[in-house]
Amino acid sequence: MGKTLYLECYSGISGDMTVAALLDLGADRGVLENTLAGLGVGGFCTEVSRVKKAGLDACDFAVILDEAHENHDHDMEYLHGNFHEKHSEHSHHHGEHHKHEHSGNEHRHEHRGLKEIQEIICSSSMTERAKKTALSVFDILAQAEAKAHGVPADQVHFHEVGAVDSIVDIAAAAICLDNLDITDVIVSKLWEGTGCIRCQHGVIPVPVPAVVNIAEQNHLKLKITEVEGELVTPTGAAIAAAIRTSDCLPEAFTIEKIGLGAGKRQYACPGFLRAMLIRPETARGTSEESGKTEEEPVFRTEEEKEGRTDKDAVFRLETDIDDCTGEALGLVMDKLFQAGAREVHYTPVYMKKNRPAYELTVICTAEDIRRMEEIIFKETTTIGIRRTVMERTVLERKTAEISTPLGSAAVKICTLPDGCQVCYPEYESTAALAADHGISFREAYRQVQNSWNIGR
Repeated sequence: MGKTLYLECYSGISGDMTVAALLDLGADRGVLENTLAGLGVGGFCTEVSRVKKAGLDACDFAVILDEAHENHDHDMEYLHGNFHEKHSEHSHHHGEHHKHEHSGNEHRHEHRGLKEIQEIICSSSMTERAKKTALSVFDILAQAEAKAHGVPADQVHFHEVGAVDSIVDIAAAAICLDNLDITDVIVSKLWEGTGCIRCQHGVIPVPVPAVVNIAEQNHLKLKITEVEGELVTPTGAAIAAAIRTSDCLPEAFTIEKIGLGAGKRQYACPGFLRAMLIRPETARGTSEESGKTEEEPVFRTEEEKEGRTDKDAVFRLETDIDDCTGEALGLVMDKLFQAGAREVHYTPVYMKKNRPAYELTVICTAEDIRRMEEIIFKETTTIGIRRTVMERTVLERKTAEISTPLGSAAVKICTLPDGCQVCYPEYESTAALAADHGISFREAYRQVQNSWNIGR
């Protein structure tokens, strides 16, 4: 059974902060370094160390670039120079710097597109699950950049995302998530700063266009703070969007381990990402993984919290799948129903790049969420499941066996709000009677209902 990760993004999120937090949670450093060594990208080395942030001990993950690949990502003077009185002087200084870099050395800064990055990931020694996570992150980034620049995603050639450190950060995050066996990720609101920041295209506002587009396209929640600076990077936002399965913490949980990942940029806020491995608890204090019967669900409506039980609530699980066969999807539906799902259905949808796909929807109770998600993750290729609690109004009902001229029939008797009762013959029972007597299903259904009405 996989683990549940909670990312607390009150100081923003970036790629290196995420990797550092996961390493602090216990991701195997040796596995990470060996896998990155086979990534097929040169010009970098990595360093893991301990640093102090606001007096707290934190893990720092650094991608150290050689001179040919340096991109000013942590150069605060370059990123946040005075854009008013000193703007012209600052621009002149860095204009000379870039002129020198690119004079006869245009090959130094690779502007990779999505296809080139996909080839790098797919040909690496990463596990299939890690590759899928990394590819999802890059796809989200490409969609965001495509919208920002007004071009198709497969034509996007972006420096920031194609840069070596971004590739390494994203691959490293995917490797660590896989190594920790993370299957459920809760992401808080992403706290973001304000102001402006310099990039390869010039001076742009914070949140930068890529972050805004990622938030819009993936329904991430942003909270704009008064901190001047970029707290949420495009890489950090894309990682959060790709791995998030929920943005709501369970009402009660135990913390198994805490990881603190340090950021490099110096802002008014401390600049770290706190990650927790948590175990959801039932209201009686029994862990979901203990194997004991859970009579009271972790997730409850406001009415239930206040002791009012006149309303019912179920959960809706959703995921979009574009690379599963029809046979596999049929098997998933059968297994979900066998495991106790209230409802399962597929809806044809069109995803990014107009890819035809199916949206899988499962309705279940709170106590069945873990079981349903395990089946979906195991039997399909999805890497994320959306979760929504839904209140519902349910009629009082009971099942019964009644006598009819055709034989015994199973029915469901429901009581309407005005007290009147209606009878709904059960499908399997009615179909069997129709087959036994050589009549239509409609006729068998009518006779069962008539028998109930006469016998009232």
